[in-house]
Amino acid sequence: MKNSIILVFTFLLMAQFSFSQGVVIDKVISKVGGELVLLSELEEQFAYAASQKEGGIPPEAKCVILEQILAQKLLLNQSRLDSIEVSEDEVETQMNARFDRILQMMGGDVTQFESFYGQSIPQAKETMRAELKNQLLTDRMRSEVLNSINVTPSEVKAFFDRIPKDSLPYFSSEVEVREIVMKPEVNAEQDRLAREKLEDIRKRVIEGGEDFADLARKFSDDPGSARLGGDLGMTKRGSFVPEFEAAAYNLKNKDFSKVIKSEFGYHFIQLLERRGNSIYTRHILIKPEITEADLELTIQRLDSVRMLIASDSITFSVAVKRYSNDKVQSYNNDGLIVNPQSNNAIFEQGDLDTDIYFTIDSMEVGQVSAPFMYLDPRGEQLFRIVMLQSRTKPHIASLATDYSKIQKAAVNEKKSEYITNWVDDRVEATFIDIDKEYIGCPSLGKWLKGTTIKP
Repeated sequence: MKNSIILVFTFLLMAQFSFSQGVVIDKVISKVGGELVLLSELEEQFAYAASQKEGGIPPEAKCVILEQILAQKLLLNQSRLDSIEVSEDEVETQMNARFDRILQMMGGDVTQFESFYGQSIPQAKETMRAELKNQLLTDRMRSEVLNSINVTPSEVKAFFDRIPKDSLPYFSSEVEVREIVMKPEVNAEQDRLAREKLEDIRKRVIEGGEDFADLARKFSDDPGSARLGGDLGMTKRGSFVPEFEAAAYNLKNKDFSKVIKSEFGYHFIQLLERRGNSIYTRHILIKPEITEADLELTIQRLDSVRMLIASDSITFSVAVKRYSNDKVQSYNNDGLIVNPQSNNAIFEQGDLDTDIYFTIDSMEVGQVSAPFMYLDPRGEQLFRIVMLQSRTKPHIASLATDYSKIQKAAVNEKKSEYITNWVDDRVEATFIDIDKEYIGCPSLGKWLKGTTIKP
């Protein structure tokens, strides 16, 4: 079950990239301008779609999937004709973010990643680099086509009026939640012990000649790199926290750093190679231990903030800026937690994290909770208090209460119509070649007009 969840999540992140070890006899089944459609692309997407529906999907669904691929290729071809650009830095940033999210799903276990995909992380990145760039070009081209599409209030009303009254959507209870987050601070004694431990490890490498990789595997608190002997691979500037980069970029090849401190703990770094603005490093990380006393002190501090808000001695907004951890997303959003699915602050209550769901379930709007612990994506212990900002009752959609949602649906409908018309126009002006095996697909009618059918 866990592996299937990771597979689905990864597929969505990587947008059709496959690292499977299965062998497919590949061939070109279509050309759209200068872009090729491979049989493997169609088979991979068909297999994924079939895995998402109990009992699978009928073979004729390949026709619909092929049409979707052709539309993507048409956008990609047009992006090249229009000289749309995506920088290598953008590709690298997107790729690192996606792999980070996959590893978070796997608890930072690189071994699980390699076992699941049959490739190391550097190999997997090379596998997907070109396809990721193509995806970014396609997305940018689509944005160029649709960036001017909007709707007027009268169009929103007309869209809403077309919905049959007995088909109006029913919205569950929705909430907005604000938070103040604190990260437990390490006490001075544990901080000293961690630094001294790493200073001793550094001495064993530099003066004692012990193997860096062996010590990293044995002592490093970075699970992702520890099993690789501390190896962090070749990375571009901006990949690490500032303290780490400042030390690493000041090293010469094969040199070792002093012990440096970052938000993650203490690092001992070796620069293995530098190529322009990219560096190949390895490190040993020692994290100071958080004691029960440190945790209790954080809870007390948060509870004091809660009492200040409850007594109107301070507003929640001021408390966010004064006390909340500035590394969490909500810090720059006045404490509002953003729904990753919609990119706004509105959640259906059932979509909230379990700990927040049960915390706010019996709260009144404006009430602030007691402190409670949660784990961030890296598995670090953080504490938060939350305030229920708003709560709606379950209701049938109306313009008065749900205008923004209806407006968004109206915009999406207009964009769908516009992109369909855009594709129709470009098909007429683009060379398209489709394998004769697919000429019977009813959904490909417009793509086959004027097409050179492969014999």
